[in-house]
Amino acid sequence: MNDMSPEKTEKSKLGKWSRRGFIGAGVLAGGGLLIGIGVRPGNPISSLAPKVAGGAGEQLVNSWVKIDTNNIITAIVPHCEMGQGAHSVLGQMLADELDADWANVRVMQAPADGSYVVTDTARMFLAPFTLNAADWIEPTWNGLFTQMARMADAMITGGSSSIRTTGQFSMRVAGASARKMLIGAAAESWGVPADEIVTRDSMMSHEASGNSAPYSEFATAAAEQPMDQTPTLKTRDQYRLMGRSKARTDIPAKINGTAEFGIDAAPEGLDLSYAAVVRPPVPGTEAISMDASRAQGMSGVLQILNMGNFVAVVADSYWQAQQAVNTIAIEWSQSESPVKTMDDQFAVFAAALDEAGETGGSEVAARGDAQSAFGEAARTISAEYHAPYLAHAPMEPLNCTAHVADGKCDIWTSTQVPLMARSEVASTIGLSTDDVVIHHPYLGGAFGRRLGAEYVAMAARVAQTTGYPVKLIWSREEDTQKALYRCADMSRLRAGLDESGALIAYDSVFTQRHDPAEASVPAMYDIANTSVRAAEAELHLPFQAWRSVDHSQQGFFVESFIDEAAHAADQDPLDYRLAMLTNAPRHKAVLEKVAEISSWREPAADGRAKGVAIVESFGTIVAEVIEVDMSSGKPVMTDIWAVCDAGYVMNPDGFRNQIEGGIVFGLTAAMYGELELKDGAIVQSNFHDYQMLRINEVPNIEVALINSGDVPIGGAGEPGLPPAAPALANAIFAATGTRVRELPIAKQFV
Repeated sequence: MNDMSPEKTEKSKLGKWSRRGFIGAGVLAGGGLLIGIGVRPGNPISSLAPKVAGGAGEQLVNSWVKIDTNNIITAIVPHCEMGQGAHSVLGQMLADELDADWANVRVMQAPADGSYVVTDTARMFLAPFTLNAADWIEPTWNGLFTQMARMADAMITGGSSSIRTTGQFSMRVAGASARKMLIGAAAESWGVPADEIVTRDSMMSHEASGNSAPYSEFATAAAEQPMDQTPTLKTRDQYRLMGRSKARTDIPAKINGTAEFGIDAAPEGLDLSYAAVVRPPVPGTEAISMDASRAQGMSGVLQILNMGNFVAVVADSYWQAQQAVNTIAIEWSQSESPVKTMDDQFAVFAAALDEAGETGGSEVAARGDAQSAFGEAARTISAEYHAPYLAHAPMEPLNCTAHVADGKCDIWTSTQVPLMARSEVASTIGLSTDDVVIHHPYLGGAFGRRLGAEYVAMAARVAQTTGYPVKLIWSREEDTQKALYRCADMSRLRAGLDESGALIAYDSVFTQRHDPAEASVPAMYDIANTSVRAAEAELHLPFQAWRSVDHSQQGFFVESFIDEAAHAADQDPLDYRLAMLTNAPRHKAVLEKVAEISSWREPAADGRAKGVAIVESFGTIVAEVIEVDMSSGKPVMTDIWAVCDAGYVMNPDGFRNQIEGGIVFGLTAAMYGELELKDGAIVQSNFHDYQMLRINEVPNIEVALINSGDVPIGGAGEPGLPPAAPALANAIFAATGTRVRELPIAKQFV
């Protein structure tokens, strides 16, 4: 391979998805292709209506749209709402194509029973060339990927994919198709040409005949209309809702306290017991024995269980369960891992990088002949960067309520992967997936943590073993010390500069490669000779995708090192980047805009300096400039300017909120985020020693948006994070001459 397109064949860590697996796992079903629920000929509302439109006067028009007699329109969405605002924006996209009155639009979480899957998310990850397919082939592609998505339990929220996949290719299509079906029904009833009927604000009118009616009047008849599988979608000049900052539909319930999260589950008719758990402090170990004598005599304790890979106490209340489990003395088996401290983990990484050397490891991407170019360079520089393990630390603790009875299991939980959770429960307790029901409320944060389902399976095991309906809750300490983590990583980078300081050779090798495949590749820069390699090394702690996944480390590695090259060339870091973006006009425009709004070229006050970084992730280009004040000897962030090009932003306020959140999340990790090891176990346990950025530490943040034109739209939840750490580290170097190559930053300025 001799291009900058990264190759990856192993399965995605975001789910049970791989190109090879999908292609080989059931292209055909029952001898023919299955056509997707959203566009299947015949409009399968008869099977779906009892699940999503069982209320009085509700009519399902197509799989994603229902209308009631009060002309309330409900968008049915397959992605979860975890604070990112996806439900609202998905509803907004559908409503715009439907010409609906936004004040009377509601959003409903699709049931987690396999009826709804994220077909277009699967298509984007595995075969993006099938999106925007020709009319004649679209039913086939849609059917194929719907079947594949069902087989892979692909009802997933992650990868900043909701708006740019389901929104673009399902919600908009569903809205436009429903509008066409409503017009068709009205045209038949009124005896007028369909193309003379005008729609606006959930109303239809025909000027010549004087007829007008709300959508609700024709909802039932519309459901009998043929469903266009590739309806004409609006152009941007026709948008009335998309591109505008509309109020989120989930905010009122979250303000007045009526919003239900997983931890709020209180199923009617069930007398809940509560479970607290303790898991092995070192991965791969199990409970050999335990002394629970103190716990047995404590108030409210019902049962104490040694489940092998965890111990649980079931009690009348969570507090009683947690206090009891804290008293149990447990002997754990010995770990076979040689990693006892983070020095040991980085030694494992270093050994892998040593073995790879300057040419070994697995090639990720390449351009030109990097090794020869190094030999011709006037100057070479090199650096080694370290990134630590990080916890997700969502605000809502991990929890699951489970009821196992009569060969059935009901689950109430906050999860990003409800169908995968259903399958894991079924496999764990020996039931068919048809006998497991997932009730899917709001999520109180996730950041990737709830892409795993081990806590769901644990709750099901406890409920099955005890016979009680059980609400299992992980303590903050349990989730900090014994969960799944953003992996630590180490990267070694080299650069070759010519006489003018231009980068003519670039080489990087690192130890952890998960998702996205392109995260480590500086493809936007015009570097003639590039080599990117992975020398994979074993992790001591289990991995789970963390906000922006590999971009969180690689953004720091790559953009810090590009900054090193700029300073080695004695050139302005922003201008140095611009000079390498002649073939990347969108990136160049973003960088020029952030230079403008940050007053980059104006001298900073004494003790202050600015740093810059630019990263494209999840389809969105983000450049950030951070100003830091080092006059106290410690970094104090004063201002951040961010410019984002997502192609087109569907809800500007919501998008800015997500970018701001990503920046704060990224700065928290950059300044403080670190999990240390002692005897193989995590030292940190709660927010007192796993520190968050405090509100008084958050700088002023200004976010500017660029709608660059006819390009695929990008995500919002993750792209704000990757430039934050390198921009901060680069600002510190500009102010002090000290290069930060290891995170977190705060401990280096004690």
